[in-house]
Amino acid sequence: MKIRALVVEEKDAPFEVQEIDLAEPGRGEVLVRIVAAGVCHTDAITRAGDMPMPFPAVLGHEGAGIVEKVGAGVAQFTPGDKVILGWAFCGECRNCLDGQPRYCLRTGEALVSGRRFKGELRGQSAYSRNGTPINGHFFGQSSFATHSIVLADALVRAPDDAPLELLGPLACGLATGAGAVLNEARPRLGDSILVAGVGAVGLAAIMAARNSGVTRIIAADLHDSRLELASELGATDTIDSGATDIVEEVARLTGSTVDYAFDCTGVIPVIETLAETVGMRGTLVLVGGAPANARFSLDHLRTLWGKRVIGVLGGGGRSGQLIPALVELYQQGRFPFDRLVKYYEMDEVEQALADSHSGGVIKPILRSASS
Repeated sequence: MKIRALVVEEKDAPFEVQEIDLAEPGRGEVLVRIVAAGVCHTDAITRAGDMPMPFPAVLGHEGAGIVEKVGAGVAQFTPGDKVILGWAFCGECRNCLDGQPRYCLRTGEALVSGRRFKGELRGQSAYSRNGTPINGHFFGQSSFATHSIVLADALVRAPDDAPLELLGPLACGLATGAGAVLNEARPRLGDSILVAGVGAVGLAAIMAARNSGVTRIIAADLHDSRLELASELGATDTIDSGATDIVEEVARLTGSTVDYAFDCTGVIPVIETLAETVGMRGTLVLVGGAPANARFSLDHLRTLWGKRVIGVLGGGGRSGQLIPALVELYQQGRFPFDRLVKYYEMDEVEQALADSHSGGVIKPILRSASS
């Protein structure tokens, strides 16, 4: 079938709306009409070459839409179902079997090979142009398009009464921030946390922390507008990191250190600074994506004294557990991520990326031309 998609021809090339061909869903696959897709920092760094996705490619990995057709062997979904497109995973490796599909041992192949990574059509692309395959299946979905081919086991059913065009970012950015707190760190009653970088991921972490027993939530950022919003969404304290020494201010606020420091920036000097805000038995949580081959260093002795460093991919856990919970929290008014969103049309993707990069918009969402 003919679809419209945003195609990146080569590294650093612009997103171009093009008409391309999409194959029928194979065994275990579903054809989804995309209603809307969030724009994530990962899309930008992939275009820049910091993720090993081959070009030309269709990106996008925060999609939500409506099932139009199911392939052979798919019994859990039927045409008309509203769905959120989660990440692909193999379901067979030890991490998947341990309930951690975000850390699937075939994650690289599943997310950025540009091809189907399992099943009878493994190694093939459902996307083509003038008879020549192009790379798709980004994070198992390539949702910067009017339609997408998705593995059925990666889909999450959306409630009929939920605003579908809003829900796509729960597949990655918002789930990453919230899951970093709720699935990975799991702070205890009375703990303190620091979140550096309060874009979509950081604000999701703050909203999640507000739904936990954490009693001090500190937000650090360069943008006053984002710090103000962080306060409204649950931060008990804020730090202007461009004007204030974070380590000194944390010590002033807490009397010592925080129990958890979440880096949502991916900026190496920030990561190294945050390591100094957690003490013995404190945890530095790496959430933001740094450029390819980035390295950071820590003071060995102070790290040896019980300090932990953990990385978080996609918020950990299972999409089918985390995403419905976040939807329900949103519907209860306890996770108001709609306050972060601004909508754009598909051909406005470059403006959406620019607005996000400038800090003017926290979470852009592209409406599909099919919706």
